[in-house]
Amino acid sequence: MDRAGGGPALTRRRQYDEDDVRVRPGRGSRPRTRTRPKHADAVDGFVTTVDRGRYTCRVGDTDVTAMRARELGRKGVVVGDRVSLVGDTSGRDGTLARIVRIGERHGELRRTADDDEALIERIIVANVDQLVVVASLADPPPRTGFIDRCLVAAFDADIAPLLCLTKADIDTEDAALAEVLSYYADLEFDHITCHPDEPLDELLAKLHGKLSVLIGHSGVGKSTLVNRLVPDADRSVGVVSAIGKGRHTSTNAVALELPDSGWIVDTPGVRSFGLAHVSADSLLLAFGDLAEVATGCPRGCDHTGNSGDCALDSLRAADGTAPQRLLSYRRLLETSSSQ
Repeated sequence: MDRAGGGPALTRRRQYDEDDVRVRPGRGSRPRTRTRPKHADAVDGFVTTVDRGRYTCRVGDTDVTAMRARELGRKGVVVGDRVSLVGDTSGRDGTLARIVRIGERHGELRRTADDDEALIERIIVANVDQLVVVASLADPPPRTGFIDRCLVAAFDADIAPLLCLTKADIDTEDAALAEVLSYYADLEFDHITCHPDEPLDELLAKLHGKLSVLIGHSGVGKSTLVNRLVPDADRSVGVVSAIGKGRHTSTNAVALELPDSGWIVDTPGVRSFGLAHVSADSLLLAFGDLAEVATGCPRGCDHTGNSGDCALDSLRAADGTAPQRLLSYRRLLETSSSQ
């Protein structure tokens, strides 16, 4: 049809948008909403164990079994988490609550599983106040390389470390203890020696009112120590072989309440303690005695010693031998950079 004036009619093509599309909902579907429930009736709990998608939470004086609510998404729940629960929190057999919120964390003890093909960073325990590195003075002898790894993880997470030396006896204590303490002489952190037949009052005083994680190689007496601290813990105890290696006895991390005040977390025996998640700068800060010397390094120094002008090389003796601390640091640095 022509407009007035005889010209051809001009048509305007309509622009469509998403408002023009109508989709009929399928059966069983319900409209979604961005409004999330506030769970004002949620109660506070503390995660003590994690086992195949089920979480044991301490609520008051009751142990409650819970599952993770779908609304948490992919955020995981770990031992030590402070959580909010809804549902049946009575703790009766067959009941199940839901974890709907995870509190803000501090002191996340992390580990990279560098013994696996895929380097996956894992949070072992959250809200840690203290990392207790358990090492034996004899059978097996103390492994400073493993202790160094634990200290790096502690310093990186801003967790106070405590070195707990077990299996101390009259025949071996003085020489072994002197060797370990001389190795860490330039670092400022606490240590304690536990004797088999003496009370653990000094250790209990250091654990009082804190969430402390115990970690150590198998065979160092960690489970025996836990059973002495918490008599009803009933943690399995292994036997050290003739070559000084113990078998792994604990299989899952569990938080145990101390008789007076505080919690300890017993961790599984570990074959490695990966540090791929720790930056090179944080690694150096864990070796405070070396960090002070490294201030004399040129800008951009990688501290590996390959450049020939690293200030840490000044620590070498006249015959060219390097102190054990420097060797340990550079081994960890090489391992970290290769990951």
